[in-house]
Formats: sequence, C-alpha cells, structure tokens
Amino acid sequence: MVKSVVRAAFVALVLIAAVSQAPAQQPRQNEAGQFDFYVLSLSWSPSFCAAAAERDGARAATLQCGARPYSFVVHGLWPQYDKGFPEYCQVPAPRLDRGIVASMLDVMPAPHLIFNQWDRHGTCSGLAPRAYFEAVRKARAVVKIPPEYIDLQEPLSVNPAAVAEAFIKANPGLAANGIAIGCDKKRLTEVRICLSKELQFRDCAEIARRSCPRDQLVMPPLRGG
Repeated sequence: MVKSVVRAAFVALVLIAAVSQAPAQQPRQNEAGQFDFYVLSLSWSPSFCAAAAERDGARAATLQCGARPYSFVVHGLWPQYDKGFPEYCQVPAPRLDRGIVASMLDVMPAPHLIFNQWDRHGTCSGLAPRAYFEAVRKARAVVKIPPEYIDLQEPLSVNPAAVAEAFIKANPGLAANGIAIGCDKKRLTEVRICLSKELQFRDCAEIARRSCPRDQLVMPPLRGG
C-alpha cells in the first residue's frame, strides 16, 4: 500500500514538472492585429528575374521581368512576433479588390504576389485591405535606397555587411540590429528592414542574425543595363 502511494506521488510530481517545463501556448497566435512589429522585405528584382530565367527560361517573362528596369521592389510587409510570426490569420481572406491590386503594381509588380501577400501576411495586420496596402506604400517610402543601388548598370560584386552598412548610412535611425540581407548561392536577393507598428526603424535581433553569411554576392544590373 505504501509503495503504491509513493509511486503515485512520484508520477504526479513527474507530470507537474513536465507541465511546468512545457512552452507556454501563444494565446495570440495568428490573431489578426496581435503582433510586435513589421518586417519590410525589399526584393532586388534583377536577382529574382535572373533566378527565374535560369529556372523557367522563357516562361519567366512576367510583368516584373519585362522591359521596365525594376530595382528594389516590395516583396512584402510582414507582421512579426519578437519570436516567430503569424500567418493566414483569416481563412478565407477578405476579398481583395482588383483596383487595389492595380494601384500597387508600381511597387509590387506582380498581381499574384499582391494577392499572396494579403492572404498570408496582410490578414494578420488587423487592417482592412486598402489600409494595409497604404501601410505597405508608407513603409516603402520610409526607406531610402543607397544611391549606388538606384541605377545599377553593370553587375556589382558586394559584401552583405557592406550593403547593410550602406542602408544604415542612408537611413538615420536604422541600426545594424534592425536589418538583414538575403541571398541565394551567388546573388543578393533582398533586404529586410524592421519597423515598428508606427513604421519607425527598430531593432529585431532574431531577424538580423539571419543575415546572409556569404563573403561576396553579385547584384545583377537593372534590365537593359
């Protein structure tokens, strides 16, 4: 009898310890409007088009990869938690008016990208579609592109840390802990910049530590360059 009581008490203690050590459930997980900050992702369009051409050949001739010489374009404005991020906060997502899509093509030159970004990330902002894409445009206006990348006419060999430093220099208030450089095996693909809900520069250690670790990358020139 005593052994049974001791065994039961031991099992109870083990269960209590397991519960206390389990990660707390995130009560706001994928709840629209409940997030800590934004990440503005700026894609280097020539790299996207070069990779698409290698992968898909002639089928890569999309609006973004046509005659217009796009440079940095908006990939997305993503709500983030300090650790992790929400996604698909409303399924199905509220309908996205095609007039909104058409109005965004100068900064996000791919209709399917706009639809996808709204479904996956925009629905987590807590904003109506028009207000969310107004925030996308305002966020893009906050970030100044370093002059050396505005009209790139020849392939440029760059160091990721130097690219980050150029953005920091061009954007007072942006710190090294608030930016990350994305890459594939050989090309710079994007720049990610962390912004508060009020669209002010802010630190984001989890994002910054994922910056590209390569020493040298290529930035292909603008189309026609």
